[in-house]
Amino acid sequence: MTTTLTSAHDGFTLTAHRVEAIGPRRGGVVVIQEIFGVSDHVRERCATFAAAGYDAIAPSLFDRIEPGFAAGLDAAGFAKGKDAVASSPWPQVMADVQAAIDALAAPVFITGFCYGGAVAWLAAARCTGLAAASGFYGRLINTLLGEAPRVPTILHYGSRDAAIPMSAVDEVRARYPEIGVHLYDAGHGFCRAGSPDYDAAACALATQRTLAHFAGPA
Repeated sequence: MTTTLTSAHDGFTLTAHRVEAIGPRRGGVVVIQEIFGVSDHVRERCATFAAAGYDAIAPSLFDRIEPGFAAGLDAAGFAKGKDAVASSPWPQVMADVQAAIDALAAPVFITGFCYGGAVAWLAAARCTGLAAASGFYGRLINTLLGEAPRVPTILHYGSRDAAIPMSAVDEVRARYPEIGVHLYDAGHGFCRAGSPDYDAAACALATQRTLAHFAGPA
């Protein structure tokens, strides 16, 4: 379903896709979009977490630019998404994410994909009310290493990701050796069905690790 959130940054009302937990509730998960908006892929990820017992919410972080923002996977879509990222300052994004966190009952976790992976990293450092974070192929994370996560965090990267060189992954590992960094024999966007780099096995394993991470020590 579609719900609304109010950002403390500027009082803006943004939309969010929300799916209630199926079965016994384990917590809530904020699912952060790629640059393409709250796409079918993001909604599918929300459904996956709901099926695992989590209330899932995906805020539409580019609603100020275009209500219900959506960009295609072609060159024009990439350009539109990159422009949206450039027009969305971090304090604004973090306030929007905080509104999503606040909309869920504890415990609350966060995950994100590509751009969303970097957003999840920064939220783990700046936002309150989070219990853990899991970032998927966050291309901008190595530019945010001065911001240390304050909650347990794991990261997932494709070893054949043309958008994220292994040198960038190594930067993260060197700065934060305590963070679990998982590599998969896959490219970028390996959890996005329909992507040339989609890898069902890698996505399933990364999702399994994320759910185990959110569940905490056995």
